[in-house]
Amino acid sequence: MQHRRTMAALVGLGLAVSSLAVAEEFTSIFDGSSRKAWKTNTGKPLPLANIQPDGLNPHKSGGYLVVHDTPHGDFVLDFDYKLSKGCNSGVFLRVGDLKDPVYTGLEVAIDDTTGTGFHDPGAFYDLVPPRVNAQKPAGQWNHMTITARGPRIEVVLNGEAVSQIDLEQWTERGKRPDGSSHKFTNVTIKDLPRSGYLGFQDHGQDCWYKNVKIKESR
Repeated sequence: MQHRRTMAALVGLGLAVSSLAVAEEFTSIFDGSSRKAWKTNTGKPLPLANIQPDGLNPHKSGGYLVVHDTPHGDFVLDFDYKLSKGCNSGVFLRVGDLKDPVYTGLEVAIDDTTGTGFHDPGAFYDLVPPRVNAQKPAGQWNHMTITARGPRIEVVLNGEAVSQIDLEQWTERGKRPDGSSHKFTNVTIKDLPRSGYLGFQDHGQDCWYKNVKIKESR
């Protein structure tokens, strides 16, 4: 009996150590209180006023984006967010030129909407709609995980796999792989940078991001 208890304890310890090792692979890039390593896409430091009790709020930061100051290529980005009523925001990935984030990066849409269109929560903005709208109502916290490996990027929202894109399939400007049109007529999506800045968009209303962490993929 003692042997069984010992073995069970060792197994439990092993699982705990394994879980801890997985957790330690992530690096916190916003701890909820410090603006260190964050700036606007204008290059200016993130104002102290944008670090609020509920988290990092991009609204009125002075830039279109609040960005982490280190470029990222292949990664898993994990965070919580909350929207005010009617808010429209977004997560920008692999932005190559901070002066032109719309045409040098990808946006994962975050919006206070209930649909499954090209601009709804979890969409690759104007490119790929979410399979399902898994977002909670305004004022509630949501959890999003974005995994980027090479040309493939996947979005999980509140435990639901909502969208994915394979950049290699996007070979014609202004056209989706199925031939339908999208708004980005000045760039071939396949040729977007595979490494760049990530950031949160200010589109005119309050929203909050917290528990922001990243795991670099190799």
